[in-house]
Amino acid sequence: MNSQIVPIHRTEFREDGMLFVRTDSIIDTMVNAPLIVAGLLVVALTIPLQTSFATTRTLDLIINSDGSTHISSQIDVDSSNFELSLFGTSIDNFIATAEDGTILSGDIIEDKVMIQTNDNSSISINYEIHDLISKEGRIWTFSFDSPTRYSLLMPENSVIVGMNILPENMEQLETQIKLEIPTGPAQIEYIFSAPLETPTTPSEFSFDSVTIGLIIGPIMAAVIASVIAIKKRQSKPQLQTEVIQTHSEPTKTDSLNPNTIFDLRPDMREDDKEIVKFISENGGEVFESDLRKKFLQPRTTMWRAVKRLERLGVVEIYKKDLLNMVKLRNDLEAEN
Repeated sequence: MNSQIVPIHRTEFREDGMLFVRTDSIIDTMVNAPLIVAGLLVVALTIPLQTSFATTRTLDLIINSDGSTHISSQIDVDSSNFELSLFGTSIDNFIATAEDGTILSGDIIEDKVMIQTNDNSSISINYEIHDLISKEGRIWTFSFDSPTRYSLLMPENSVIVGMNILPENMEQLETQIKLEIPTGPAQIEYIFSAPLETPTTPSEFSFDSVTIGLIIGPIMAAVIASVIAIKKRQSKPQLQTEVIQTHSEPTKTDSLNPNTIFDLRPDMREDDKEIVKFISENGGEVFESDLRKKFLQPRTTMWRAVKRLERLGVVEIYKKDLLNMVKLRNDLEAEN
């Protein structure tokens, strides 16, 4: 058998069928592999991990009677540009504030918002969302998959008729039920009923209580209706006076004249002046949603304008029927 020396820099077949493979490129690959792995690790470490810098301290949800849900959360952050994932895309009245109450800038894109934290270590988030509630017939359904435990305040005069989770705690707050719900998917079904039919403890969610309510409810309603009818006949003059006073309240205003406001705030923007005029023409106070309809502005843009007027001391903002009411102030003073 003839021996043959095969160079290591090429592949060659011997006559006896043995295959010799070039090995110099394999050695180069083995040398370069650790360098490639180290390079990938460096690239991975340099990618900004914004979500890893956030810790949710508290999460509170309030279900409104119109099917929307108010989200309130306090978050610890360690980044000047913080990206937050929202719990849906139908967002209303979003506002982010620092620990000292300063409003932070935020840009919403679909279900995410980029917040300029201004190096604050803790921020508060508040917004309304319309993606968590659905309705079929009389039954409303709350569906939420939470990454952390949270509190949930049910609407007034609502009765829970089904749920797929066991709350950590449940308590009755007059006409509302408050739940403490653990992490994970939750689905709660509820209906609205008269206050007399609202259960007061979890043990009352049974067929017996429902049956008793259906029997006693109409009787009590008839008795109450009779008492109300008698009182109406006895106090008809007084009720008429109250009706007149009630209808006269919207036209009564103690707010300042717009020209007076403009004199006290000469540097006010022109678009803000139009908002002030509209509020004055409508009795001195309007819903924030009416301002959006009038001036055809997005929710975030109008909310910033309203908050700008609040900082100038021109208006005050308060809740009415779970909506934001904007009212002209009557104690505006000149700037120093």
